[in-house]
Amino acid sequence: MHYELYIDSLFFLNFIMNLFLLFLVDRSTLRMASPGRMAAGAAVGAACALLPFLLEGKAIVKLAAGAALGAAGMLCITFRVRSLRMFLKLLERLAICSFGMGGGILFLIRLFPGLREALASVPGILGMGALFLLLFARLRDEPYGEGPCRALLRRNGRELAVEALIDSGNSLFEPISGKPVCVVGRAVFDSLWEGFREGFRAVPYHSIGKRRGILPAYLLTELRLETGGMEYLFTDVYVAVSDEEISGADSAGAESVKMIINPRLFAERKRGGRGKRQNERRYDTESHDTGKDAIQDNPQG
Repeated sequence: MHYELYIDSLFFLNFIMNLFLLFLVDRSTLRMASPGRMAAGAAVGAACALLPFLLEGKAIVKLAAGAALGAAGMLCITFRVRSLRMFLKLLERLAICSFGMGGGILFLIRLFPGLREALASVPGILGMGALFLLLFARLRDEPYGEGPCRALLRRNGRELAVEALIDSGNSLFEPISGKPVCVVGRAVFDSLWEGFREGFRAVPYHSIGKRRGILPAYLLTELRLETGGMEYLFTDVYVAVSDEEISGADSAGAESVKMIINPRLFAERKRGGRGKRQNERRYDTESHDTGKDAIQDNPQG
């Protein structure tokens, strides 16, 4: 039996399906990749899918090599992989999405035998892929969970790595911008800010034994969190300073916890940002003068 293979159609089909898969993986990692990197990764994966047809050797070996190179190339180009553990986590999610989408497409082809020829065509496969993309994109995924994590704080060329805790009990937010607020102890704050107080905000809080109070908060340039084998980057994060010792759950090693992470950081990144509040400042940086009048501008303070 003779088959004709059109390289351009095969490349286009694999490129679009790879884009679908990378979009789902990126969504499960809170949108870590840019569209350009996803397109580049999808192109590399599509090119590797052509290798079995261009090389000589046993078919099973060529297919395995093409799949392995394609998956590794897609993930390493699309995401900034910084460790073997992170790569394996991404590979796991890519495999789940691939088997889910591939199994769904085969199920539809078997379910409608009269439409097999149309469904097995390039437009049919892409249409089914888009259908499952919309379906899977609606599934709820909370990859960060709660518990201990590793935090790297950076500000003005200085950086500090500390043990942190993602805690749903931290619901603090900066009242002017509505941004979620994390909490650090005085020692961590002094080692990074060294007495500078630019970008001050007043954050109201409620706690057991004290009906209400105010915590000073400042803008942190960059915060990197490592949890569940994944690494997440957040910029311009408000950090409140507590004069009391930071404590967490006993299972997290309360004595070593130096920072409490607000889980809303992940939720807002997953949504791709947040809508601006009516009273939000346009320029929310350390160098802006509006931070000096934060208390006066906040009627709740």
